[in-house]
Amino acid sequence: MARAWLYNAAMTTTPKTTLDHIRIVLVETSHPGNIGGAARAMKTMGLSQLYLVRPQRYPDPQADWRAAGALDVLDAAQVVDTLDEAIAPCTLVVGTSTRSRRIPWPILDARQTADKVLAERGAHSVPPPIALLFGRETSGLTNEELQRCHSHLQIAANPDYPSLNLAMAVQVVAYEIYQAALVRDGNTPEPEWDRPPASAAEMEAFFGHLDEVLSAIDFYDPQNPRQAMTRFRRLFGRVRP
Repeated sequence: MARAWLYNAAMTTTPKTTLDHIRIVLVETSHPGNIGGAARAMKTMGLSQLYLVRPQRYPDPQADWRAAGALDVLDAAQVVDTLDEAIAPCTLVVGTSTRSRRIPWPILDARQTADKVLAERGAHSVPPPIALLFGRETSGLTNEELQRCHSHLQIAANPDYPSLNLAMAVQVVAYEIYQAALVRDGNTPEPEWDRPPASAAEMEAFFGHLDEVLSAIDFYDPQNPRQAMTRFRRLFGRVRP
């Protein structure tokens, strides 16, 4: 009890800031304790929107135990069957990834991710939903899931032991977002675009149509497309239509 009291006493209370447009999306989490730990990490940094894609064990008492005072975040969590359901309305999707890819995607660290997320909020009077994806404890996000993202997030760590617990990774990112929000709140908002950015669902429809058109005009062989659509995904992910 004494150690817990000392830890809580070391925490600093800061003003509230609105971050309800940010979704933390956990994909196929295997240990329920990590779900509870993520919920607690979120609440300490003002985040409340938790989405769970096919969790292996949930609901579960271990999630409740780890959530501690964040049961409200846990109780409000949305459990969905597909990643599409979790990110469909989101206009910015960032996926955590520790591995480099053959076709490189834009890479952000936690602080750059926070800046990007808050810039998105400042560019709209009503911020559109934003998703931050965290993959499986053992294997992370698949290549297909990472291709759904505009950017990849990598947390810098000791190269001799770069392994980070899922809930801890959520805590690192949530902390950077909250700190960036405290700096930005009170500043003059950035100019708003005349049209809102496309959502993840709209972009998927676009990519499906693009694939059909490119096949129809013999731009590539649909039986052997190589990396064409992957490169188009990267291109339009950077453009942010």
